[in-house]
Amino acid sequence: MSVSPSSGKTTAQAGKIIDVMLDSGSLMTRSADIEMERHRAISDLLADNSFRLAEIDTAPGPYHLHLTLSALEQRLHMRVRCTLSTHTEEISLPLGGLRKQIHDYVILCDNFYKTARAGQIHRLEAIDAGRRSIHDEGAEMLGEMIEDRVILDKLTARRLFSLLYVLHMRGTEVL
Repeated sequence: MSVSPSSGKTTAQAGKIIDVMLDSGSLMTRSADIEMERHRAISDLLADNSFRLAEIDTAPGPYHLHLTLSALEQRLHMRVRCTLSTHTEEISLPLGGLRKQIHDYVILCDNFYKTARAGQIHRLEAIDAGRRSIHDEGAEMLGEMIEDRVILDKLTARRLFSLLYVLHMRGTEVL
């Protein structure tokens, strides 16, 4: 593992997200469940991810990622900044293609939390299986939407979909 003298960053961090920021304007009051999802998605993403800007050899990472959801435009804006080269890439994704997966995931998560609070443990496994399936489908679609701009693995795409879900939520309200 080598260290870049100018930045102190290790080359082992190349191709990694080392910082995630969610636009505070996109986040209103969140329920404890949504806050837990946000914390888990960010922690898991920072602990293990594979993320690299495509076609930018001068920006190998590590990266700072800033996510903003524009509900009015129905777009996810991603600002990716390489800490070594300071190259910044702006990626704007229309969410129309993900609308069904996001909507279904919101409903399944809401049902999961309500069922867990009601102590109906016998129903949780079935709801969670549906939730994982929709989550996988949404993550795959998200990965396909950005594959010409970003190279990432399936696990990183899943965690980004989780953050998209968090950005979509306002409390426990289903949008």
